[in-house]
Amino acid sequence: MKDLLRTADLSRGDVELLLNTAAHFAKNPLSSKDALANRTVGIYMTKPSTRTRLASETAVAHLGGTPIFLRGDDLQIGRGETIADTARVISQFCSALLIRTFAQSDVDELGAHASIPVINGLTDVDHPTQLLADWATIREVFGSDVTGRKFTYIGDGNNMAHAWLTMGAILGVHVVASTPLGKWAPAQEAIATARKIAEKTGAIVEVDHDPESAAKGSSVLYTDVWMSMGDPESERTEKLKALTPYQVNKHLMGLAENDAIFMHCLPAHRGEEVSADVIDGDRSYIWREAFHRRTTIQSILYHLVRGDLEGAAMSGDKGHF
Repeated sequence: MKDLLRTADLSRGDVELLLNTAAHFAKNPLSSKDALANRTVGIYMTKPSTRTRLASETAVAHLGGTPIFLRGDDLQIGRGETIADTARVISQFCSALLIRTFAQSDVDELGAHASIPVINGLTDVDHPTQLLADWATIREVFGSDVTGRKFTYIGDGNNMAHAWLTMGAILGVHVVASTPLGKWAPAQEAIATARKIAEKTGAIVEVDHDPESAAKGSSVLYTDVWMSMGDPESERTEKLKALTPYQVNKHLMGLAENDAIFMHCLPAHRGEEVSADVIDGDRSYIWREAFHRRTTIQSILYHLVRGDLEGAAMSGDKGHF
């Protein structure tokens, strides 16, 4: 496996390896401080970023490398140079490339033409690095044996909903996405991918439209902003109205298990997708989740550069959307 372009690229063995190494890096961040010594990693972002940028630059530094941060207008790609040519040029100088952008097709094309590992740091349809951080956090709280537990995403059926279902399927757990019907539901292709993987792993993949039913008995309630970068402002009023019943608040947390936690990939809009008393309460694990963005990106870089990941294609789990 050369690249991490989609959550579905990972086999369960890959996820287990990445999470175990992330747990190690959480305790010993400089234990592999020479892994990228005298090497550079490109970090290319066309979307604003707080956590992904800080986490990726810190991860590279902790592995002994030098991060090179690139904005969309820093490269000739902003003046018409092709993605393929850009991938080939970056490959001459860097040992890996992390990209955060809009179109999944741009990430796929970079991976196809780069000779170095390409990592999807976020696209409009997927967010694999975030899901690894989420599951690093979940395992710290509940341990690796989560038999009988239910993990629920509530809100917009966006890239996070897609990745949540896919990662849950890979890990063989009971995973739920509760969203409005219609255009703010998860993409059918994403649901199909998760269910295809679940057929092999034994996961339970649910998509419903009743947030109370989804929250009941859950160990995690997870949400994301309702208006993502790139969403048309003309749809704001309609979208917020459709999503208002999906706010994660004390009522929904009260339906979850007694030991349930709240999670959010951030940034958050208090009073919209989550109430302030929940996100700032003692059941919220958002800061530890943010911390694990570094440990998991560090783990991804460490193992991809070494060629340690097998990829889902080898285990027959791979699906695309």
